Amino acid sequence: MSISSTAGYLARRAAQRERVRILYRRALKDTLNWAVHRHLFYRDASDLRERFEANKNVEDLDTIDKLIADGEASYNKWRHPDPYIVPWAPGGSKFTRNPTPPSGVEIIYDYGRENH
Repeated sequence: MSISSTAGYLARRAAQRERVRILYRRALKDTLNWAVHRHLFYRDASDLRERFEANKNVEDLDTIDKLIADGEASYNKWRHPDPYIVPWAPGGSKFTRNPTPPSGVEIIYDYGRENH
């Protein structure tokens, strides 16, 4: 194996690891959207981890790419249609609920004590 093919192999493996990491994190976060109670989430998260661990020792690059593609397709198919959004995050119910006042509006914080 030459240096360039070794570098190409390592780069491809690094890209695959990154795709698997991203897929696992997305799937784990999406599991929270489906689980109503924590005890359900823990079981589902454990099942998800087992699915990832089952293919941990696969070495063939093409097989790994196929497994990743199948996992991404499965994730996209079963993704929650209405995911939980933290209320103060963009898209949340409290996001920009109290926007900053427009310029020219003065806020007086010592209301009632102006004369002291």
